[in-house]
Amino acid sequence: MKTEFVDVNETRKNLTVEIPSADVDAEIDRISRNYGRAARVPGFRPGKVPQRLVRQRFREQILHDVAHELIPRAVDNALRERGVEPVDTPDIRDVVVEEGQPLKFTATFETVPPIDPGDCQAIRLTRPAAHVDEAAVDQALERLRERAARYEPVEDRSIETGDTVVVDLERRTAGSEEADRHENVSVEIGAAVNPPGFDEALTGLAAGAHKNFTARYPADYAIKELAGTEVDYAVEVKTIRRRVIPALDDEFAKDLGEFTTLAELRDRVRGDLAQAAEQDADREVRAALLKQLAGRVTFEVPGALVEREIDRRIEDFVRRLLEQQVDPRRANIDWEEMRKSQRGPSEEAVRAALVLDEVARRQTLAVSAEEVEGEMARYAERTGRSVQAVRAQLEKEGAISRLYAGLRREKAVDFLLACATIDRT
Repeated sequence: MKTEFVDVNETRKNLTVEIPSADVDAEIDRISRNYGRAARVPGFRPGKVPQRLVRQRFREQILHDVAHELIPRAVDNALRERGVEPVDTPDIRDVVVEEGQPLKFTATFETVPPIDPGDCQAIRLTRPAAHVDEAAVDQALERLRERAARYEPVEDRSIETGDTVVVDLERRTAGSEEADRHENVSVEIGAAVNPPGFDEALTGLAAGAHKNFTARYPADYAIKELAGTEVDYAVEVKTIRRRVIPALDDEFAKDLGEFTTLAELRDRVRGDLAQAAEQDADREVRAALLKQLAGRVTFEVPGALVEREIDRRIEDFVRRLLEQQVDPRRANIDWEEMRKSQRGPSEEAVRAALVLDEVARRQTLAVSAEEVEGEMARYAERTGRSVQAVRAQLEKEGAISRLYAGLRREKAVDFLLACATIDRT
């Protein structure tokens, strides 16, 4: 077998192959005999069709099967002899296969050149201070108060800004005979999402009141179907409720269930914020490390790896939408634009991953089956699923190997962080 490697660029290679005619003819004979045993040709008993007729009648299928058998084997042997590992299945073209002639074709593929990860001790990173001030603690406590707010019925006054009212309403586009009716609709007076004029129309009404009014939507209204239209509303106020925020005191702390004093709650909030700040600092250091590693890859990374990384990011995004019970098909997302926006970050991620893989190889970092099981268990806990369901999904998607690779790269990150010099601000 004759082979010739051509470097198109640092990552893209062409492999031209010529398989001797003797090997081609031997394969044609073998496949033709198989066809002869199964062929059904009028006038001949099964298995008794002359080989000459079999080759004439099934010529295209036989030559197709010959190429299908010989080409993958030839490519695999040629790559193994050269010690070359493509990042994706080679693209086969210019196939020429004829009886009595050598089989010729060209395989195009991408590969990764040798990578020098450099001296890990030369890596210098800066870790931001994980400081929590009292203002941040106060803000977090205010958010807790907001979440603990309750609604109390109002019976001694009319609607005011900040109230939440429950109404039955009918709405129809001006001039239309058909009306949409909705019952027990909650409306927070003063909310930004309310239709134009809605707050003014309801403010001052008492429970049991009825009112008809027209809302005029501006031409630049966010909901295009309503932009520039007039909608007539008929509203009946059923109940009025006011939002009551609890006082920030010991009783509030006790209501949260784990504390006896406000001071204890404040200490817990401060500790949680400090932990979150440390985690943010960890992420910043890690991101800075990956950026440095990506800069060490100077060649243009294989497009197949970039496309694979973009696919992974899109899949993760879709999975998060589904976990939030959002239908990705109805989310009004420009998927093509999203892919374009992810190309730059994906290229950088691939560059960093290539360096991490080389570090893991040189340091003989390995991932055990127990570690993979542990990662599955953590993911199952986060998503409220069983480990068996998570494993089944990963196996179906062919993502087990990707999980191994991801954990191996995390070990490489840990190794580099332990080796690097990290300054603190």
